[in-house]
Amino acid sequence: MSVEKITAKMHWLGHDTFRIDAGPTIYFDPYQIKPGPTADIIFISHDHYDHCSPEDIAKIQGPETVIVTSQSCLKKLTGNVQVVAPGDSLTVKGISVRVVPSYNINKKFHPKKKGWLGFVIEISGVRVYHAGDTDLIPEMKDIQADIVLLPVSGTYVMTAEEAAEAALTIKPALAVPMHYGTLVGEAADAERFSLLLEGKVQVKILEKE
Repeated sequence: MSVEKITAKMHWLGHDTFRIDAGPTIYFDPYQIKPGPTADIIFISHDHYDHCSPEDIAKIQGPETVIVTSQSCLKKLTGNVQVVAPGDSLTVKGISVRVVPSYNINKKFHPKKKGWLGFVIEISGVRVYHAGDTDLIPEMKDIQADIVLLPVSGTYVMTAEEAAEAALTIKPALAVPMHYGTLVGEAADAERFSLLLEGKVQVKILEKE
């Protein structure tokens, strides 16, 4: 499957929340969502309330749903929960997953010692990187991905400028901004990210659904 076909099946539900309908129904960090298709897999980057939200998970969780997350989220969740840590590799419902670090280097909100998560998943040969709540970190130089979902709001995560540098480091086919328009950040951050990468990396700003 091509990057374009995966992108067409990708829905931004606000903040860091995405749903991908490409074979398994996959969600990342469901927060303030409407009830939707039942999840086959839910990836949760860390235990902050706007990423690990039990009431939102309940809207999409079914008996067969697998949740992939950090140890810190375990106490908030029920059902089939698979605990992972940065450096892990696994396969869930036919989707290969590489777990990568996600942390702050110039602020205190997401310390590296917490072991919080980003994910590189492969869907029909296309690798999608959900960065979680992160700064521009050295580990990004080792990430190989076709589509990158990067926070751009600053404050708790990368600024648009830092996110653009992350995209230039990873060199994906497509970069998609996230982490704006809900609690922090605004559409102008996504637009700035896009302008900074013009002619270098293709950017798609998804409309919130």
